[in-house]
Amino acid sequence: MLFNSFNFLLFFPIVTGIYYLIPHKFRYLWLLFASYYFYMSWNPKYALLIATSTLLTYGSGILIAKADKKKQELKKRFWVGISFLSNLSILFFFKYFDFAIANINTVFIKFGIDLIQPQFDVILPVGISFYTFQALSYTMDVYRKDIYVERNLLKYALFVSFFPQLVAGPIERSKNLLVQISERHSFDYERMKSGLLLMLWGLFLKLVIADRIATLVNQVYGQYTYYLGLQVVVATLFFGIQIYCDFNSYSLIAKGAAEVMGFRLMDNFKQPYFSRSIQEFWQRWHISLSTWFRDYLYIPLGGNRKGTWRKYANIMIVFLVSGLWHGANWTFVMWGFLHGAFQVIGQVLRPLKNTVFDFLGINRKNFGYQLGQGVITFFLVNFAWIFFRAPSLDDAFGVIQQIFLKWNPIVFVDGTLWQLGLNQKNFLLALAAIFVMICMSIAEYHGVDWRKKVLEQGFLFRWSVYLLLIFSIVIFGVYGPGYSESQFIYFQF
Repeated sequence: MLFNSFNFLLFFPIVTGIYYLIPHKFRYLWLLFASYYFYMSWNPKYALLIATSTLLTYGSGILIAKADKKKQELKKRFWVGISFLSNLSILFFFKYFDFAIANINTVFIKFGIDLIQPQFDVILPVGISFYTFQALSYTMDVYRKDIYVERNLLKYALFVSFFPQLVAGPIERSKNLLVQISERHSFDYERMKSGLLLMLWGLFLKLVIADRIATLVNQVYGQYTYYLGLQVVVATLFFGIQIYCDFNSYSLIAKGAAEVMGFRLMDNFKQPYFSRSIQEFWQRWHISLSTWFRDYLYIPLGGNRKGTWRKYANIMIVFLVSGLWHGANWTFVMWGFLHGAFQVIGQVLRPLKNTVFDFLGINRKNFGYQLGQGVITFFLVNFAWIFFRAPSLDDAFGVIQQIFLKWNPIVFVDGTLWQLGLNQKNFLLALAAIFVMICMSIAEYHGVDWRKKVLEQGFLFRWSVYLLLIFSIVIFGVYGPGYSESQFIYFQF
């Protein structure tokens, strides 16, 4: 069930209405039922997997707490290991089995060995990477005594399966979401308005911007050899905007839906394209995943406590794993490698850069310098997106070749930009919507709480904003005949 579907338009008000009508002590049971129904709408069999992950991590939490009570450190570590091994094995089988077999066969071919022929096809369950990591974070939080073990299996099951953020995050921590399940959430009209407004903005980003420019991106990347360098550059920049609007829209709708019911989800994006370094970009992009890797992989590996070169190795390990987390394809591994390499190279060159800038007397606090940092970071991020979007490494290098060897600036004046999948009207409409999004991002970057500002205004102004968003989505949204409901990009991860 997609957030941008008619089914969800019916599902969410019904779930929320019943949630507030029934007694508080039964609400978590209702949300658990609704969450499993939501997830099973893709494939009922998927429920067995999420239930298995839930039982494994719930049981490990109980056993870890029991071992801790008896001061049995080795047993605690053993149960943590069992939890991680079992859950990651399930994740590997469903997400990486075919990828592993394909690469083993590639090696075997070189030695003239018969190929491995699997007897079954493995279908990736939607959202498996997200809820697996969320469940595993609970195991580690119990082990570290960051949270008390949850004895109520059904409350814990709701933590793993909470429908607003189930299939594409944010990856919530037990310290934030699990404790809210036992809280009493009274109906709050102002909170409801704020949550619905956030959901509307998320739908605007998805239907008006992301799904519109996806048409251009898909056409150019699907036939990149037919396009000139600057046309491919436009498609690459559009993909950077598409994936941001697409993924951020899901996070905003999830946050808004949870807010309507009284739950507080973490912010997953904070204007990442305004970053002035790759390190800052990852403090602003997919924050729930980047902090997960920081807390549960980078720090346990030693972080920056084991010396400079060990720190660089840890950074590379984290980003290679992060790339692989995104998908079973070498393109994602390369994407992760590039982000890790950008950070390592930046840190290695920092002393030299500081020396040169001090010698030249360059003021690193002025606007021009910071703008230059932002432009370079934006270029590096979008260069890496080529590997994220391309279906294979060969295609990624082919795209790069087109960009640098097929240069033709005339495309900006000869009308060929209107032949990339979007006609002139839709292309200009996309630019106008992107401009609105950028203005909103600038306001948020400078600390403006636009929802609060809107809700503080009078009736006429508030409803003008509501209706403007609604009509923009209805009139300019991409849907209807000729289009299918477009899944969110991160559903595949």
